Amino acid sequence: MKIVILGPAHPYRGGIAALNERLATELQQEGHEVSIYTFTLQYPAFLFPGKTQYTDEAPPENLPIFRKLNAVNPLNWWRVGRELKRLAPDLLIVRYWLPFMGPALGTVCRMARKNRKTKVVCIADNIIPHEKRPGDTLFTRYFVHGVDGFIAMSREVFRDLDLFVKHPVKRFAPHPVYDHYGAIISREEALQALGLSADFRYLLFFGFIREYKGLDLLLKAMSDDRLREKPVKLIIAGEYYGNRIYYESLIERFRLQDCLVLHTDYIPSDRINCYFCAADLIVQPYKSATQSGVTQVGYHFDKPMLVTDVGGLPEIIADKRSGYVVSPTARAIADAIVDFYDAGREAAFVEATRELKKNFSWSNLTGKIMEIYREVQ
Repeated sequence: MKIVILGPAHPYRGGIAALNERLATELQQEGHEVSIYTFTLQYPAFLFPGKTQYTDEAPPENLPIFRKLNAVNPLNWWRVGRELKRLAPDLLIVRYWLPFMGPALGTVCRMARKNRKTKVVCIADNIIPHEKRPGDTLFTRYFVHGVDGFIAMSREVFRDLDLFVKHPVKRFAPHPVYDHYGAIISREEALQALGLSADFRYLLFFGFIREYKGLDLLLKAMSDDRLREKPVKLIIAGEYYGNRIYYESLIERFRLQDCLVLHTDYIPSDRINCYFCAADLIVQPYKSATQSGVTQVGYHFDKPMLVTDVGGLPEIIADKRSGYVVSPTARAIADAIVDFYDAGREAAFVEATRELKKNFSWSNLTGKIMEIYREVQ
């Protein structure tokens, strides 16, 4: 089949781009002709709180990526849609994660389908966004009616689709394991690479720092007297996408300076394995969520994980078997971390994680996409 993926990819950075590129290589390995259409302009400045949208890493090899779509230029949407209509791929896979993208992506998909050959399958990261803005419902409704079928990577998104489409053609496929961020290395090697002391044990909060990800809950948990007594530090690895002053004030208020390792810049791909392999437990104290790519990086590195009982996160962690599922409160997070160390659960959790990650294959995702394609013919 001839397949085009429409969404973020190199030179854009982040988890959505990473998934698109990894999905493309999986489809290539299955024998399909695959290219990615990405953005010339993705976000206007007011929607992007980070330092830069771009990576300085090399592009993936043997993967055609074309910068085509301007997210704010309606004339461009029409041109890209016409181009895809003429190209006539069998399948257009479009990522949807933010209502702001609804008009651009929805217009391109509508135009492409006019050739009566191309089928459009959406991989929906979110249908209802974490951070709400005026126009969300209108933009999403416009987008979904330009799509033939949907992949949801969490049960919550799977249910949310029914709010926008009557009897949607949809499948549930959990987010696959991110298996392209380097090899598993020893704890000692990882600590040496990061310049960290082996005298401490380490927790890891990884990824862009946004309000809904609950770093403030984790900082409050770290102030628990039971944790202060332990040789445990929290690594915060990721760029601020929110109110940096707020988090810094919490660190000062709870006197956490000696309990933290702050690496609050963007973490390049070739360093990710160092952070995960240095940590004993990956902590995701989210206040709201659908699914999370961080969890799937954790699975790749065989790491136990602590998640909060929000959105789709509890679907992929076996509570007290491969990690913890707790309420989104500082006390519950602290209780689980204390239990992890006091009960010596690391070895058993690692073994369970190795077994569970078999459920999150890339072939499962591509198989569900093809099921939809066949159904909408």
